Amino acid sequence: MLERYFVKPSTVDRIRGSWLAPEIERYVEWMASQGYAVRNVYRRVPILCNFAEFAKLHGSTDVKSASTLIEEFALHWLTIHGSQCTALGARSKIAEEARNPVRQMLRLALEGHVTAARTRKTFPFEEQVPGFLRYLREERGLREATIYKYVHCLNGFSGFLGRSGATSLTELSPALLAAFVVDTAPKLARTGKRDLCGMIRVFLRFCYRQQVISKDLSAAVEMPQFYRLADVPRSITWDEVRRMLEAVDRRTALGRRDYAILLLLVTYGLRAHEVARLTLDDIDWKRERLQIPERKAGHWTAYPLANVVAEGLIAYLRSGRPETPDRHVFFRVLAPRSPITNGAVSATVAKYLRKAGVQVRRAGAHTLRHTCVQRLIDAEFPLKTIGDYVGHRSPQSTEIYSKVAIAALREVAMGDGEEL
Repeated sequence: MLERYFVKPSTVDRIRGSWLAPEIERYVEWMASQGYAVRNVYRRVPILCNFAEFAKLHGSTDVKSASTLIEEFALHWLTIHGSQCTALGARSKIAEEARNPVRQMLRLALEGHVTAARTRKTFPFEEQVPGFLRYLREERGLREATIYKYVHCLNGFSGFLGRSGATSLTELSPALLAAFVVDTAPKLARTGKRDLCGMIRVFLRFCYRQQVISKDLSAAVEMPQFYRLADVPRSITWDEVRRMLEAVDRRTALGRRDYAILLLLVTYGLRAHEVARLTLDDIDWKRERLQIPERKAGHWTAYPLANVVAEGLIAYLRSGRPETPDRHVFFRVLAPRSPITNGAVSATVAKYLRKAGVQVRRAGAHTLRHTCVQRLIDAEFPLKTIGDYVGHRSPQSTEIYSKVAIAALREVAMGDGEEL
């Protein structure tokens, strides 16, 4: 594989003379299979050879021990190649350019695969409150994504306790809990404040149940007032939807993928994770149906496959989707060729709304979901039908769309409103 990229035999011999040569060559094969550009191989292999020498000088002779030297090597590389850089962002980029290929190569050697997923945070109170995550999962029946939110929230709580000098949950007091909320809440949106207080209250009640703390302190964390129908859905007009779709350049693989994603979101009102998890098996071309399994409410939905959506999907599958045994529909365009994430779906929507000049609060996948529901409301479909169509768990979730007549209010704002 090395001969495919390096013409001079002396260069190949020098690479194969490294003690990490098998891992380097395997990593090069992996890059080729993932569609990395040739220039990436030219840039990364010398970094890997330098890391092999650096690890050997530090007494490392096996892959496992070498993996502990990644950060030291990144600093070493920055010292050599970033001496002229003063901007923090530029220095961070140089360090990451050294850190990333080494980390990928060693992960491939140790685990047999490379994943783009971020390392998940660990539960900070495992020793003091064992069984809390099992309680959330088994007794409360929460999904893994919701449990991760608890872990993220409690990591922040643990950090605050550490900064406050508290070493144990037995030192908790109403004053300390109030100080945590006052310190954290200003950084959050309105719903984020509600969720923060709710998760801390659940945690405190469990601590009291398990006799970790002597008093039930959950009442000391006051829930902020939150009115369920206070917001107006952040939908956009159908004309703005057309402008957004016209902003997509469908001559490229990226454009064909993004166009299909936008059509799915606005036609069926799907959530970001439902698009990201879509597989080839969910598209029934023979019966012209689209299945969305494992929805938020725990059920699945089958939709008729609209012609415009089918055309967008076919264009992407024929000229855009990489050849891979993975059954996911949508993949990253740039290497590594892994399935897209929920965040990538929302970022795609925000990108084209911005490109089309459409101003909307918190632009993302839910903007098009709200648009789909609002259009059905304007067409006077029953709320129960609309809720079933978009996979709402409760009819109350659909009520917010019926509290205002968006189109009528726009007409009032643009004129004197006499006729209305």
